[in-house]
Amino acid sequence: MTANEQLLAGVAAKARTTRPWGWPSLPEPVDAPTVARAEAALGFALPPLLADLYLRIGDGGFGPEYGLLPLLDSPPAGEPAVVTQYLANRESARKDPDRPWPEEVLPISHWGCAMYACVDCRTPEATVLLHEPNAVAARDAWYVDAPSLAEWLHAWLDRTGWYEEENEGMEMAPWADFPTRVAASRAS
Repeated sequence: MTANEQLLAGVAAKARTTRPWGWPSLPEPVDAPTVARAEAALGFALPPLLADLYLRIGDGGFGPEYGLLPLLDSPPAGEPAVVTQYLANRESARKDPDRPWPEEVLPISHWGCAMYACVDCRTPEATVLLHEPNAVAARDAWYVDAPSLAEWLHAWLDRTGWYEEENEGMEMAPWADFPTRVAASRAS
């Protein structure tokens, strides 16, 4: 069994026994055509591990705090789906250049207070970022939550994430690639 297979098994086991706020049950997984429609709407591919979460575990409703957002349809908690939120963020960035949203940075989980966990779909490891829009400057709104989606999921499974009460005060590094990625987004 590969490391990703072991990770998916652990996530599936925890997803069956824990429910984030607002989710009465674990949704069924999506099918491959749903992932293909999501990728077509986004204009880029999902990282393989993220696609596997939706294809094998559920269409959102598991993970830290409010859990993963569904891919295409709104969840019972009323949050927009991943594709809807990404497209809205990109449109908002076009209207307000002082609050840019980098291309291929996909919001996957809502933390409350307009904060999102996001996956950088351009990195092979699928870096997980925290977007904290309440910062004064846009460059101060982005942090590296985990170097990879796999590590982010392990932190949830192991209860070592910054959001755990016993880990209060953990510091996250600012996302150093933000200026470069925003410049690239504006150029395209």
